[in-house]
Amino acid sequence: MTKDKKFKEVIVKIEGEDWNKALDRAFSEKVKNTTVAGFRKGKVPRDIYEKKFGKESLYLPASDYVVEKAYKKALEESKLVPVVQPKLEVKSVDDSGIEFVFKIITKPEINIKKYKGLNIKPEKANVTKEEIEHEIGHLLEKYSETVSKENGKVEKGNIAVIDFEGFKDKVPFEGGKAENYELEIGSNTFIPGFEEQLIDMKLNEEKEIEVVFPKDYPHEDLKGKKVTFNVKVNEIKEKIQREFDKELFEDLSIEGVDSKEKLEKHIENTIREQKEMENENKYVDSLLEAVAKNVEVDIPEEMVEEEIDRLIHRYEEQLKMQGITLEMYYQFTKTTEKQLRANMEKEAYNHVLYRLMLEEIANIEKIEISDDEAQKEAEELAKKYQMKKDDFVKMFGGIEMVQYDLEIRKVIELLKEYNK
Repeated sequence: MTKDKKFKEVIVKIEGEDWNKALDRAFSEKVKNTTVAGFRKGKVPRDIYEKKFGKESLYLPASDYVVEKAYKKALEESKLVPVVQPKLEVKSVDDSGIEFVFKIITKPEINIKKYKGLNIKPEKANVTKEEIEHEIGHLLEKYSETVSKENGKVEKGNIAVIDFEGFKDKVPFEGGKAENYELEIGSNTFIPGFEEQLIDMKLNEEKEIEVVFPKDYPHEDLKGKKVTFNVKVNEIKEKIQREFDKELFEDLSIEGVDSKEKLEKHIENTIREQKEMENENKYVDSLLEAVAKNVEVDIPEEMVEEEIDRLIHRYEEQLKMQGITLEMYYQFTKTTEKQLRANMEKEAYNHVLYRLMLEEIANIEKIEISDDEAQKEAEELAKKYQMKKDDFVKMFGGIEMVQYDLEIRKVIELLKEYNK
């Protein structure tokens, strides 16, 4: 990534009627909240306003009204296609007009020395008997039934329903108390050493359990500290593993599956589909990595920074779905936005690099998507996601984005053909 700024400067002047209208509009807004002795609020004449506050007070708000028009004019006159938001400066401003300087970064030149014959092959998706049995075990566990043990002791695999209260130096600590807490013995979800000491306890038995909190425990006052828990066993539950009978298959509700053999086949197919999807993603990544080794390009830092912004926004949306804000994330992880941006820099750089590569290959191979193709693709995708076509296109960012996405996918398919 280069730190050299590859700006192309375009100067645009807005003057005459356009600038006068902007100044008039600025005054109309400003005067609404202006009070001058002898005049009602919002009724100050223009000449009195300018005498008291100066004409210059209107320049900044007026510039906001014309900057969009100036930018459009800059692109039309220069024929440049920016790849990031331009930097903007005001070169000069007075009663006669305003001069903007747009510093525009365009797509960097890219030289792809080789993208064919790289001999990259996808992995084959194999499913083992052990993987199938493992998934069946998960299903039987999920649909297992629990019953209370009237006699006996706590054993590994049982669920102990307990009351407990924790003490450090004989003083109760915050968060160390609960009633009728269900703890599966062997799940390793509690403090190390706690579950093991419940084994062999009987119903209604009480016991003191000593444990040491891990050194990396999140609460500072408990890190590496020895504590004592007073524990009482209220109930002992054991899991009854299900049989491969009619009731189990009814509970599973998997269409067409009514026997162990059919269940195994269904699970095999599910695992294979998942592996094929994972292998496909790895295959495409490997293809792009291989092509990238044969590329010469000088990527502007601003393109990477803008991609980092996009990645952070996407991550923020993912956190929101879990009820977490970015600020909470920084607190939990004891990190900062600067560190998060640094962590995302490599991924962002690769995203930009791969995008530039694929666009250049599309150009070399003359891959173009017609409006009809894009419209048809939008219709099919809208049906797939059970949406109205117009709503889908709007969500996707416009028909141009559908067109672009289809073009990139065609390039990737072409790369697969060229590199078998």
